[in-house]
Amino acid sequence: MKKQYIILALLLASFQFANAQFTLDGEFRPRTEYRNGFGNLIADGADAGFGVSTRVRLNTSYMTDNYWVYVSLQDIMVWGENRQILPYDQNNSFAVFQAWAEIKLGENTSTRVGRQVLSYDDQRILGGLDWAQQGRNHDAALIKYKKDNFMLDFALAFNQDYSHPTGFVSTGTAYNTSGFFSYKTMQMLYMKQKWEKMTGSLLLLNNGFQEFDATNAADGVSNLQTLGTHLTYKDGGFGIAANAYLQTGKRQGGVDVKGAYLLGLDATYKATDKIGLGLGIEAISGNDGAAGETGAFFPLYGTNHKFNGFMDYFYVGNHANSIGLVDIHASANITLSKTSSLMVKALNFRGEQALASGEKSLGTEIDLVYKKKFKGYALVLGYSQMFANDGMYELKGITEAAAAGTQNWAWAMLVIKPKFLTGK
Repeated sequence: MKKQYIILALLLASFQFANAQFTLDGEFRPRTEYRNGFGNLIADGADAGFGVSTRVRLNTSYMTDNYWVYVSLQDIMVWGENRQILPYDQNNSFAVFQAWAEIKLGENTSTRVGRQVLSYDDQRILGGLDWAQQGRNHDAALIKYKKDNFMLDFALAFNQDYSHPTGFVSTGTAYNTSGFFSYKTMQMLYMKQKWEKMTGSLLLLNNGFQEFDATNAADGVSNLQTLGTHLTYKDGGFGIAANAYLQTGKRQGGVDVKGAYLLGLDATYKATDKIGLGLGIEAISGNDGAAGETGAFFPLYGTNHKFNGFMDYFYVGNHANSIGLVDIHASANITLSKTSSLMVKALNFRGEQALASGEKSLGTEIDLVYKKKFKGYALVLGYSQMFANDGMYELKGITEAAAAGTQNWAWAMLVIKPKFLTGK
């Protein structure tokens, strides 16, 4: 009788697996970088940075008619960071990148709970930041509604950083993690509608930041609101995309935010089957210098490496509450063959606000990215160079005489995404 029960249980389990979609895949992504002015102007005589990092991910997905579970584990390894036979990971980089369950609530509604990527539109405000080896995620509960060409997402988050050995505390909810706009609370509403040639979305985002008094005791929450829209239009080989966002409320440190904005407009044109052209402008407001308040906009949790130059001089862990930015750019995407392409982009930077000297001109950056696909893997190469103007030296706090004559960055990345198991 026991054998019959065991056989029945195995049959039921097999039936459930047969009616579910299960996948196991991964990613192996080593990247070599030569940094001679990446992120900041390098001083004359300083040695360029050079190193190799590798991202390794293992992703598993299990989907049934009623729920979907997804787990992504990752480790970021810098070559040589651990000494030989070290019994632990010295930089403690192993992490659960994503771990969520999505439960079907109705024909058009579901809820996703857990650690997940929040990525919308062109990723200007909320994005996965895939360029960074560690990526970006959020611990949140998400309610999703989608019907025909309309979708609505509503997210809630309440973050804690328990230090008690049991992993839980009995009193208080003070959130001690700070920096990079780490929030204690978050509420987000996103709506998007598609038409034949146009799409329009609306984002309403509130972030609550923990504040502390002079004795380092929790002292309320500062709330920063970001709201705006992303619009796209495409007709044949012509396309246009626009961003318009405002920020108000209080940012970290209780600083009043007034009149902060981000405006962007990009046009694309498919000149031939092999050449695509782009032209755009983005204006981000800066700090007007008033005491106790700021007019500076910060794009928060987007994929900021994608914007304002690949050398990451602006809004990538930097340039918060600064002079803002006006970025005028032009690009060409060239298809070299069925498996290779080249992107060339030129960007001119100016401050939205003037520096103390009255200077606004910051400089020009040139970005090149070459991609080549092979059977089962891809190779990506990049080169960028910054041609700094007087304003850039002033902004970065180094004189032109003290800075290196060449500010550049080069990288090479191998991308392999194996599929270990796929079945139904």
